[in-house]
Amino acid sequence: MKSVYLSLLFLYLALTQVAHAVPSFARQTGQSCVACHAGGQFPELTPYGRLFKLMAYTSGVQIANPLSVMVVADKTKTANNSDGQGGVLSAKDKKIVADFASLFVAGKITENIGGFAQFTDKLQTGHMQSDNFDMRYADRVVDPKRDLIWGLTLNNNPSVQDVWNTTPAWNYPYISTSTGSFPGTPNSTLLEQQLQVAGTGAYVYLNQSWYAELTAYQTANNSFRFLSTGSKTGDPTNSLQYLSGLNPYVRLAYTHDWGMQNMMVGVIGMNGKRVNLDGSNMPLYSSITQSRDIGVDAQYQYLLEPHTVTVQMRYIKENINDQQQTSYTDGPARLNSFRAKSSYVYRSKYGASLAYASISGTPDSNAYSSSANNLPNTKMWTPEVFWLPKQNMRIGLQFNRFTQYNGTSINYDGAGRNASDNNTTFVYLWMAF
Repeated sequence: MKSVYLSLLFLYLALTQVAHAVPSFARQTGQSCVACHAGGQFPELTPYGRLFKLMAYTSGVQIANPLSVMVVADKTKTANNSDGQGGVLSAKDKKIVADFASLFVAGKITENIGGFAQFTDKLQTGHMQSDNFDMRYADRVVDPKRDLIWGLTLNNNPSVQDVWNTTPAWNYPYISTSTGSFPGTPNSTLLEQQLQVAGTGAYVYLNQSWYAELTAYQTANNSFRFLSTGSKTGDPTNSLQYLSGLNPYVRLAYTHDWGMQNMMVGVIGMNGKRVNLDGSNMPLYSSITQSRDIGVDAQYQYLLEPHTVTVQMRYIKENINDQQQTSYTDGPARLNSFRAKSSYVYRSKYGASLAYASISGTPDSNAYSSSANNLPNTKMWTPEVFWLPKQNMRIGLQFNRFTQYNGTSINYDGAGRNASDNNTTFVYLWMAF
């Protein structure tokens, strides 16, 4: 325990000399964190930050050092960490842990090409993966009648290329517990899973108002294997995600700025054909689960120091069809996901947020076997307070309150466990340098 405190103290002292939360991009642009991140609340983007990303991360000068590092240390306390038989559900509960560390390679390559790659080591499991990758080519045409940005993207996770924090890859919670006692965590929609796949696509952004994108995803193997670093065929814990053929992803959005305020409304969709895996996590090419996700989202921001306000919403409806009924035994299924979040930051230092998440769907005895009534229905409230003592550091206290879990609020597993038993208090230290 003493060594953990000493390590955190060392990191804190080292970081007090660093002025930016994402050093490689900050060195490149010469801008502070609040220019790109709303109230300094990384990774939430401002209009400037969104434009920087759409222009392929090429604003500013090319730098010699494109490397950055991010580390997270945290502690989780679960309301009930008992399995009901004298054992514990999470051995890390109530312990300070060094949760994960990420290496970023990010910056401008040419006047039109730039990229962002994140490689994360989950320190508690020793698993290393390429969890976020987005390489772009972009150009801009400006004349008296139009302002057109167009670009190409190569990425490894649907919506990681998106510039709004309502889509799954960058949505709230920006950080959450990985050591909570959540047996049988409910399924999420295809878009909300962190898929290790390969996507190539194109986008346009017209008059800083209309955005449209089409990207096709496929299995990240062969020449795209570098996009799935850490996921391997047959791996018992981190198996490669196989897709059948090309899987289209579509994004449309309208955004408008007025004064210090901006808003966005949009739609998002993906038709994914996942190849099911056998007991050894090998692909069964004759067994396909098709997920069709369609969603709507919206965001509002007020950005005028000392105040920053953000409100976000997303709803995704997923229709699932398992051809061989290996995952969903009751035939076609449906899953609905709703998320909303509001936050306030004062002087880019002191912040608070309140979030709500709801998952619901059709009953299934195989997909939701940990539920006594075979339902995924879960509802959770998440209040959080946080402090940014430095632009590259956030200290937060988050509470997750479940009012429903796996179909009900009381005895959801048939063994006496209640939804409130999964309530967690989560404190974290998040730093980048």
